[in-house]
Amino acid sequence: MTPRLGTAMLLVAVVGTLAAGLGLGVRGSADGYAAVDEPQYLLTALSLYEDGSLDIADELAERRWVEFHTPGELPVQTEILDDGRQVSPHDPLLPLLLALPMGLGGVVAAKLTLAFLAGAVAASTLWIAVRRLDVAPTVAIPGVALAAASAPLAVYGQQVYPEIPAALAVLAAVAALTGPLRRRGIALLVVAVVALPWLSVKYVPVAVALALLGVVLLVRRRTIRYAGALVGALALAGAAYLMLHRISYGGWTVYAAGDHFQGSGEFGVIGFDPNYPGRSIRIMGLLIDRDFGLASWQPAWLLLVPAAAMMLVRRRPQWTVLLGTLAVGWFTATYIALTMHGFWWPGRQLVVVLPVAVLVILCWAAELSNRIRLVIAAVAVYGGLIYAVVLWRGWAGDATWVQAPDRIGLHSPLAWLFPDDRVLAGTDVVLYALWSAAAVLVVVSCGYDVMMHRHGRTNADRHAPTEAVSRTQR
Repeated sequence: MTPRLGTAMLLVAVVGTLAAGLGLGVRGSADGYAAVDEPQYLLTALSLYEDGSLDIADELAERRWVEFHTPGELPVQTEILDDGRQVSPHDPLLPLLLALPMGLGGVVAAKLTLAFLAGAVAASTLWIAVRRLDVAPTVAIPGVALAAASAPLAVYGQQVYPEIPAALAVLAAVAALTGPLRRRGIALLVVAVVALPWLSVKYVPVAVALALLGVVLLVRRRTIRYAGALVGALALAGAAYLMLHRISYGGWTVYAAGDHFQGSGEFGVIGFDPNYPGRSIRIMGLLIDRDFGLASWQPAWLLLVPAAAMMLVRRRPQWTVLLGTLAVGWFTATYIALTMHGFWWPGRQLVVVLPVAVLVILCWAAELSNRIRLVIAAVAVYGGLIYAVVLWRGWAGDATWVQAPDRIGLHSPLAWLFPDDRVLAGTDVVLYALWSAAAVLVVVSCGYDVMMHRHGRTNADRHAPTEAVSRTQR
């Protein structure tokens, strides 16, 4: 690593950490600085530190949540198991990562730990962009910094959810897959893939996609022995995951220990009667929904459409790794997640693959003119200012991270541009149709541009020998 790149990585890490850390001054909800599922993760971390156990029955009995939640009753999530234990229905790797800081410094130290991980996500994204994808530092540095200082990456940099650690694991896997993929790379890939389900079972599709990409790459490079070792290691890890969940949670997933899923089955977490055709609206809604879409809070995320289209049609280096990972993450948020309009800040279900989206955008932006890149930078800066306004409103006590668009009236200044997927009134349908048509037009235009470029290059190659002969004859 060159000193210059190391300095740049430190710079974007500081930006990511500060942008996330500033969110500590905003309450999670009216109930306190930790809300919804956050208290469950924190209580488990506290139990791991003090008792070395996932059982939070004593923490619940002692009302330990009053340190970061209101003195009122904590919403019930746990079911009392046959042996009397109460285990939070959330995978244990995040509480394990936060156990020491939670035990020593409480909720502030736990959230600061996540802020430092957000900085690590920014630094890793920059390293991959420059070293693996050959993006110029002059493009990669401001691009990564602006993404790290915007929603939702900055928001989840201090929320006690597994999104940012999972994003870091995905980046580790991408770094391995885009490299030589020898022994160290395979070991890194195994660690990253194994970590994802232990952070949350919802990351299993992304983990499987990364593992399959690794196997395919190893087979193509005729390193069958390494491919077999990768499959064997992941098979053992998968068996251990299932066995330990049966022992600790009484089922194949953590949801078996959840109060909400007793009698209905642990797989009801994806919906008791899911309407998959209806969920298809999320394909665009995750990007353009009025309150819960990415672009509403950082319009630069709209650049993902042309960037992904150009990477696909041009078959740029590493396109299978980047677009494959991104597509599976997007598919999971579209069809497997229960909802995209939940009790959380918008974009939660996509955070795990958003750094990959940043890489895709950077690869495309690197080929644009300086003038166009300045316009893109201005749009991204505006998105950063939206996040600054959210922080200001939160510090003033006018907004919280949970239910902000719904109950507090905190809407993006760009909300009027986007449809509300939950209402879908006449205006919303028109807006949805216009945005969808625009996306299709962009993709078709990218394909046409590439086709014409290849046609022109073929004609030039066809005429080049004739011109060479004529000069020789002269």
